[in-house]
Amino acid sequence: MKIAVIGAGAWGTTLANTLAKKGHDTHLWVREQELCDEITNTGYNSVFLPDFKLSPDLKCSSDPQQVMQDADYFLLVVPSQFLRSALADMKQYFPQNPAVICASKGIELNTGAPMSQVVYESLEGLNPRFAHLSGPTFAYELSAELPTSIVLGCEDEKLAAEVQDIFSTSYLRIYTNPDYRGVELGGAIKNIMAIAAGMADGLKFGHNTRAALITRGIAEMSRLGEAMGAQASTFMGLSGMGDLVLTCTGDLSRNRQVGLKLGQGMKLSEILKMRMVAEGVKTTESVYFLAKKLGVELPITEQVYKILYEDKDPATAVCDLMNRDLKAE
Repeated sequence: MKIAVIGAGAWGTTLANTLAKKGHDTHLWVREQELCDEITNTGYNSVFLPDFKLSPDLKCSSDPQQVMQDADYFLLVVPSQFLRSALADMKQYFPQNPAVICASKGIELNTGAPMSQVVYESLEGLNPRFAHLSGPTFAYELSAELPTSIVLGCEDEKLAAEVQDIFSTSYLRIYTNPDYRGVELGGAIKNIMAIAAGMADGLKFGHNTRAALITRGIAEMSRLGEAMGAQASTFMGLSGMGDLVLTCTGDLSRNRQVGLKLGQGMKLSEILKMRMVAEGVKTTESVYFLAKKLGVELPITEQVYKILYEDKDPATAVCDLMNRDLKAE
């Protein structure tokens, strides 16, 4: 069983290491040759996962052909805005009907495409079998083998059962759900809500405000999800509510940290200079325009967009949310 893992960030490295420790023939594609050499020679990824010694069985290469040749499964863990270009560069190394498991969270800018659409379009002609892995997961905690549960969205029951078995360990529990669209959207949109919750905490608005944001955040996620063909019930599960609660309350969340700094008065340009890169910043932009296109009302997303891209004052944004027309829940 050979598994090709594309992307050596914190989450990609963690998943690859988990698979290697379980005994799978795991090959990790590392874009930077210097980092690849470091992982191979020292067993550490000092850039993205510095606190954990990696399995000696984990194989690394900056050559995608070497990583992907004869692989049985392909795990995609590159940033969402770079997934299409990465797949275009590597398409020649995929076989027909590849089993593709995506763990990238986001909505593509300009197209408004979820990751499944990006995969199907990028691998057109190869007829990929698609699954999406998402849920409440901090790479650091899974690397420390703390009990973690995630969900695999996959319409193909056979593939879902195979991947569930491949990834499951004594500390990582995998659930399956045929609604892959809901699974992937929950993992993307929750990052916007985490920025909003972080801003509220940065403004010292308290627990009431955070609880309201999380709850209404689930409503927004479900509303957009249903408009895109997902099931509302999926957003009450691990990839929706579970991931939302984690990123809105956990200080390891980069999206929450961005929100905290915005609430404390920093500008986005200053935060980005600190290399505080969070998927939610770009996802806010793509989801904002996608909602406009679909005619879906997303008031929290709209205010976060205006704060990030129109320099709106966070406190004013909260007041505008609170003073909207009254309505039934």
